[in-house]
Amino acid sequence: MRLALARIGLAIAAIGVLAGAARAADTVTIGAIYPLGQGGDVRLALEAAADIVNTPHPGLETLPLGAGQGLPNLGGAKIAIDFADDLANPSVAEGQALRLIAQDHVAALIGAGQSPETLAATALAERHGLPFLVPDATAPNITGRGFQWVFRTTPLGGDVARVYAQFLGGLKAAGTRIDTVALVFENSEFGRAASATLRDALAAAGFTIVGDIVYPANATDLSAPVTRLRDQNPNVAIFISHAADAILLAKTMKTLNYKPPLEIGDDAGFSDPGFVASVGNLAQGVIDRGVWGVGKPDSPAALVDQLYKAKSGHDLDDTSARVMQGFLVLADAIDRAGSTDPGAIQQALRQTDLKPDRLIVGFNGVRFDAAGQNVLASTYLTQLQGKQYVTVWPTRSATGKLVLPFKGWE
Repeated sequence: MRLALARIGLAIAAIGVLAGAARAADTVTIGAIYPLGQGGDVRLALEAAADIVNTPHPGLETLPLGAGQGLPNLGGAKIAIDFADDLANPSVAEGQALRLIAQDHVAALIGAGQSPETLAATALAERHGLPFLVPDATAPNITGRGFQWVFRTTPLGGDVARVYAQFLGGLKAAGTRIDTVALVFENSEFGRAASATLRDALAAAGFTIVGDIVYPANATDLSAPVTRLRDQNPNVAIFISHAADAILLAKTMKTLNYKPPLEIGDDAGFSDPGFVASVGNLAQGVIDRGVWGVGKPDSPAALVDQLYKAKSGHDLDDTSARVMQGFLVLADAIDRAGSTDPGAIQQALRQTDLKPDRLIVGFNGVRFDAAGQNVLASTYLTQLQGKQYVTVWPTRSATGKLVLPFKGWE
């Protein structure tokens, strides 16, 4: 009997050792839903963010989990990413969210690119009670539905619209003629939601919207909307477009020899690296918005940019930087939860309070309100000067001087 008990004791001890080893080697998997055929940069950004968590990179220690030791509160578990392609289709995004939750049993979700896909995927996650971090989509109703499991780090569309209103109001007060604004956008949920928010904020600030110029998504000829814009002759033209549309608009404006006095490209396609590479010489002086800047040499932001560039061959862009930041916020919450239990991660996200010096983007911090929106999210305005966007507003953050009117091409 004593021999049998001894053997049982040794077996239990062995199982405990093996279980401990298994825990040490465990991974925590986050599901990432994106249109992967279009979002190669986003995939690389997420992989770079996971690398920051899992592998030491000297100089990044001030970032959440920047020591590169995995998740210390989960025994050093590594972060893994389960990618799902939503094909830029809301129904597919919803289906992929269900697969990641029900079949792959991910700890949390991040995504999903544009607002329609994000709205669908987050609704599914809410029904299943799994945390979902939105790092990029800006439609106000993503965090305006009374959901308890959805958190967003990036600014709301309304926050961005007020930034434009403040910027244009300051220019007008300084003597620049800015009375009329035209909105040019694609006819999708993405374009309609952003334009509606902009229209309300600019009208409230006293600007006259001379017209909404809508064009079909995936249009191959934009001569008609550019001609309408030229005929309306606004002081400011604001474009809400994906990359292919933004590139085609720039080419069409050159062909028709039309330049608005001030041109704003509202992130998305204008922040895409392909825009500057393809038509940067035709869009000199275009205003964009962004939260990303490389920063000083050897700063965490500069080191993160180098890490990403080694994977992608080019610098971080605004969208990829926001995605990386969102992933780091989510990973930090999982670590603070010390568990993969959804409720524990949800509670940790609610308790998030990250200061600006722990971020790679220009937010004033990360702290979520009851709706799951980061109340410290912010943005600044940049201008394409040469081959780079230079921060020009607000003045306290500017690294260059605003140049007007819109130059376009020589």
